Amino acid sequence: MSSVGIPNLDANLEQELARGLEQVEKLLSSHIQGDYPLVVETSRHLVEAGGKRFRPLITLIASHFGKGQTKEVIEAAVVCELTHVATLYHDDVMDEAPLRRGVESANNRWGNTVAILTGDYLFSKASDLLADLGPEAVRLQAKTFERLVIGQIQETQGPKNGSDPLTHYLQVVADKTGSLIATSARFGALLADADKSIVETLTVFGEKIGIAFQLADDVIDIESDSSQSGKTPGTDLKEGVPTLVTLQIMRSDRPEDAELKTLLSAPMDDATVAQVIPQLRNHQALKDAKKYLHELAEESKELLKSLPAGPARHALENLCQAIVERTA
Repeated sequence: MSSVGIPNLDANLEQELARGLEQVEKLLSSHIQGDYPLVVETSRHLVEAGGKRFRPLITLIASHFGKGQTKEVIEAAVVCELTHVATLYHDDVMDEAPLRRGVESANNRWGNTVAILTGDYLFSKASDLLADLGPEAVRLQAKTFERLVIGQIQETQGPKNGSDPLTHYLQVVADKTGSLIATSARFGALLADADKSIVETLTVFGEKIGIAFQLADDVIDIESDSSQSGKTPGTDLKEGVPTLVTLQIMRSDRPEDAELKTLLSAPMDDATVAQVIPQLRNHQALKDAKKYLHELAEESKELLKSLPAGPARHALENLCQAIVERTA
């Protein structure tokens, strides 16, 4: 595995990406400095807790289909990460999650009001950077933010009567996760002056691999413990948030799934979550979810065939494989 988390990278590209991610970290840290100590403390809480920096990495790789990691590309990468981290503060309030990225969640430490306002503050800092990247970048971010909000509302509202819950779920994932990863790829290619066809292909790729990334997280939420994932296992179960695994079980007409379906359809306390997780880990639905994830990654790789061959395309192909292997 390379220093940036993608296997078998070209050595020169790996060095460039590592340098770019270092610049992203420096700008992230410096950009949330301010005159209000509590705001700085709460903002730095999740930023400094780390995370995979998946979105900035996508931005940096995409830029190599154009003129590479310019100052504007680095700034766009930071915009994407700030936007992502801001949504985490809001998500944790809605999920009442006690843990995020291996540390106490902001809402658990400072309360819901401070956590929500910290997320808002990070959105404002992202907008500040965007102002220097031009109106097209600002409009792209606005459209992305719209999809993030709509995705969260749709998740909260649930599927309409008569609609397919699985189709609804995948659209929520596309809006809540896929949209920002698509934008991360688009920013990198766009600001590096890549050909228009490349920009469009990378945007579609970003959304598809973003959906795969979230589905992998859903599988990990069932399979791993908090020391591995940095999140409390079964958070989605406890909050009644549907996933690819649970939706498939709810579709089941097998008599042996009746009791599990009853548990999944009612509010859960910690004891019930602890009872359900082992059953999910041994269920065919989890195997089916992994199979679907693998197919999605293969579809993403297929899209890349229209891009120019070289280290950047090879990196994205290997990234598809790395996402699947997170759940192996």
